[in-house]
Amino acid sequence: MRMMPIASGSSGNCVYVGSDNTHILIDAGVSRKKIEEGLNKIDLLVKDLSAIFVTHEHSDHIKGIGVISRKEAIPIYATQGTIDGILEAGLGDMPEGILNRIGVDIPFYLNDLVIRPFAISHDANEPCAYSITNANKKVSVCTDLGCYDDYTVENLKESDILYVEANHDINLLQVGSYPYYLKQRILGNKGHLCNESSGQLISKVLHPNLKKVILGHLSKDNNYEKLAYETVKLEIDQSENDYKASDFEIEVAKRFETSMLNVI
Repeated sequence: MRMMPIASGSSGNCVYVGSDNTHILIDAGVSRKKIEEGLNKIDLLVKDLSAIFVTHEHSDHIKGIGVISRKEAIPIYATQGTIDGILEAGLGDMPEGILNRIGVDIPFYLNDLVIRPFAISHDANEPCAYSITNANKKVSVCTDLGCYDDYTVENLKESDILYVEANHDINLLQVGSYPYYLKQRILGNKGHLCNESSGQLISKVLHPNLKKVILGHLSKDNNYEKLAYETVKLEIDQSENDYKASDFEIEVAKRFETSMLNVI
């Protein structure tokens, strides 16, 4: 099983997950050209994709799907609320039947992959995150959530690779130039996870077979790689469990560049 972030952050989000036989994207919030460049690094083309799974309808997660749907006719899967948002987003005409509805907590079987959507708390229309399994391997992609609960933790457990949001540093956000309403949106329960909350969430799903944690969706203005990394690492080391951050690898996904390919 393979996983590789192609782009991450408010500028655009796209994550590749695949097996030997099946290749999918979680979100396509950057240009088709950017996605193709990322896939080329692992000897794939956009036309090789089996499907695109969308988390929600915000532009940094969907802006590339219009062009891809017209050029390659790759099937797109999303919740009904997200499909409604995509249709209202002004992405241009899309081929009939290209958008397919999936439901949260209902496993979707695609060749040798099992994709499990689960609900998240975000200011979108029926947003979700995904866990993807192949045989006994599991990859989870979970960003754009203002808070988490036991349900979130349960869905992320037993991940071999965990891609999770570490959006902002609270202090940087509070003293920064964002207008008050935007700060409140980001800090709210339907906003984004701060670095500390990200570390606390990760601490709740640690297990002996976890290979890699990838921090994603960092704010360009209210966070930076070293701060996110060190804050999450500290939260893990201070948590009340038997694990330390040194027990597995932590990586920060690149904003504009394709990140490292991970193979499990």
